[in-house]
Amino acid sequence: MKSGRGRQWRGCLLALRFLFLFFWGVPGARALDNGLARTPTMGWLHWERFLCNLDCQAEPESCISEHLFMQMAELMVSDGWKDAGYEYLCIDDCWMAPERDPEGRLQADPQRFPGGIRRLADYVHSKGLKLGIYADVGNKTCAGYPGSFGHYDIDAQTFADWGVDLLKFDGCHCDSVKHLIEGYQYMSLALNRTGRSIVYSCEWPLYMWPFHKPNYTKIRTYCNHWRNSADIYDSWESIKSILAWTSSNQEKIVDVAGPGGWNDPDMLVIGNFGLSWNQQVTQMALWAIMAAPLIMSNDLRHISPQAKSLLQNKDVIAINQDPLGKQGYLLRKESSIEVWERPLSNLSWAVAVMNLQEIGGPCYYTIAVASLGRGIACNPACLITQLLPEKRKLGFYTWTSSIKTRVNPTGTVLLQLGGTSKTTS
Repeated sequence: MKSGRGRQWRGCLLALRFLFLFFWGVPGARALDNGLARTPTMGWLHWERFLCNLDCQAEPESCISEHLFMQMAELMVSDGWKDAGYEYLCIDDCWMAPERDPEGRLQADPQRFPGGIRRLADYVHSKGLKLGIYADVGNKTCAGYPGSFGHYDIDAQTFADWGVDLLKFDGCHCDSVKHLIEGYQYMSLALNRTGRSIVYSCEWPLYMWPFHKPNYTKIRTYCNHWRNSADIYDSWESIKSILAWTSSNQEKIVDVAGPGGWNDPDMLVIGNFGLSWNQQVTQMALWAIMAAPLIMSNDLRHISPQAKSLLQNKDVIAINQDPLGKQGYLLRKESSIEVWERPLSNLSWAVAVMNLQEIGGPCYYTIAVASLGRGIACNPACLITQLLPEKRKLGFYTWTSSIKTRVNPTGTVLLQLGGTSKTTS
């Protein structure tokens, strides 16, 4: 009788876990109905690494040109990026000619993009990749090129005619909050009217915050992902500020994220110059926990094997792309240690233990297993695997166990708490 009651009790616990994740997984806001970005978008974007470099004579390998994007497309296929999930090759600002054509359409700079965007899109598609492009809701782009204000329909149709698959829509040089909101909404509808599947990446909330709190429920109905904070830099200070902003605003932004619409903390700068190895691990781990779009900005022609391995880590990408589509959150902060967690499908959880200390050596931190995953992650037991900074199975843990981690300064230990046959029997 005693063992029978035990089996019944374990069955009740498992049923409660399923019910908890089922009801928690019901989306709280309707997503943009274009069938896209069911998991966070993955790809490459030129901005952080190459900025607005127009000098193709002095720097032919680094200027914003057809040549640069064709090289990146080739490498995304030959070096395994496409196979890892990075499928969007995205152009940022500074691709345009200074003026629209006689019919009022945007046009690419003829010297730097001699074949135009249509030819580049055809080339990108021939590689099995998708092309992203940049425009602005206001009168000018941030770099001063023609904006889309008053031209939303013709610009949306132009992008569709060219074969564009993603639009990053910035918010510079907009003369009023009213025009900003209306412009973002109108462009969303205009893109859908073209009949082409185009992921819509907005910076709507970023430009709203100085005036009043963004309406994230509305933003989600128009955008596939949206930027909340300032541009990322190739620095640890920038990574810290984005994580701090996210955690301090998580009650406003976490629940609205899900399949079809995601909070975008900006580009991955792994493989550049400003981050140590531990800091690169932290960015990759936390972007996975936050269900963030994984959009790299680096030079794929010159990237270390270590950075490449991190960016292509299948286990971490699987967490980022988890089909349950729930964004993670900061669970607790104690001194310099932050613990983040994210619910995953199949009753699993991801947990990141981050050490913000920038002096001294590694820090040891002990976590009660019962405190993770809202008390159900390892109830009654689970297998815990460390994924970062290196992969190793830590073993089988019961609900009453504790787990001790060793975290380097500015580094992160990423764990996966998953069910086993012992757990579910």
